[in-house]
Amino acid sequence: MTMENGYSVFETAAGFAAIGWNASGIRSFRLPPGTAREAERSLLRRLPDAKAVPPPPQVQAVIDDARRYFAGERVDFAGVAVDLGRQEPFFDRVYAHVRQLGWGETATYGAIARALDAGPEFARDVGQAMAANPVPLIIPCHRVTAANGRIGGFSAPGGSLSKAHMLALEGVEVQDGIVTRDMPQLGLGF
Repeated sequence: MTMENGYSVFETAAGFAAIGWNASGIRSFRLPPGTAREAERSLLRRLPDAKAVPPPPQVQAVIDDARRYFAGERVDFAGVAVDLGRQEPFFDRVYAHVRQLGWGETATYGAIARALDAGPEFARDVGQAMAANPVPLIIPCHRVTAANGRIGGFSAPGGSLSKAHMLALEGVEVQDGIVTRDMPQLGLGF
């Protein structure tokens, strides 16, 4: 990638989003909160040193894919280069695991902890990693749900309503905050 610490704000069918990058990969992705100014402020809180510049081709491809995603097209972000900066080692493992969740697949916080050979008490740590995810959508934290069938929390703009909308785009049915039908679940949780 080119341009150290660049960012761009762009419009999607769900509102304005923002993306930040450096030479190593995508550093930040802000889900659509509504206005371009809100998206920009959210990104600059995380990356205060970033400069608004035209995105290089690799970043423009991610922007184009994000637009397609929010228009309802099936998109896979698993190959997108990311630079998450320094993370807790467990968070790094969680992010790597969650990136493997495909379109419409869900996994519970507890199932992810179990897949990482951690005990049920680490389900809360998985939730903390999802809340701190610097690149939601690219690391699909919206696909991580609670064990009781509920979709669980979501720290992005719009909260759990945004999470339910993103899951619905992928064919996961959510009614009153409960997953009523989804594609293959990768774990039942604890």
